[in-house]
Amino acid sequence: MGLFSKLFQSNEKNFVSPMTGKVVAMSDIPDPAFAQKMMGDGCGIELTDGTVVAPFDAKVTAAFPTGHAFGLEAKEDGTEVLIHIGIDTVEMEGEGFSSNIKVGDEVKQGDVLVVVDLEAVQEAGKSLVSPIAFTGNNKVEVFKIGQNVVAGEKGLLNYK
Repeated sequence: MGLFSKLFQSNEKNFVSPMTGKVVAMSDIPDPAFAQKMMGDGCGIELTDGTVVAPFDAKVTAAFPTGHAFGLEAKEDGTEVLIHIGIDTVEMEGEGFSSNIKVGDEVKQGDVLVVVDLEAVQEAGKSLVSPIAFTGNNKVEVFKIGQNVVAGEKGLLNYK
């Protein structure tokens, strides 16, 4: 077991995958702001299902009216994460996104945050790769690069 693994072993967080799809390394996300970790460390998920859930119990700190992105602050430890659905999806002006989330809402792990019409995203010519960025100085270890994950399941990543 490597040193990095030992750092995380004793401090596993209660974080579940917010999306279903194939895990993509942060450096492979087709948007330089995410790929270069300007928004924080994490990973991406290429969506195969349009339901996006809360990865932990949290307070909503940002919610775009278009439904394509939102920020969450973990109740457990204050960790902040940005979940951005697709790349350049802001240009869709909310079409294909169904969300009732607003800033200040309290969400429980597994609560549905947004439902995305994947066909609408593809028809608009947008990427389904969806970044999950930890916006603080978190050390993030992603376990399943290149593998499929299911929304609501543990094992995607850990952070410290």
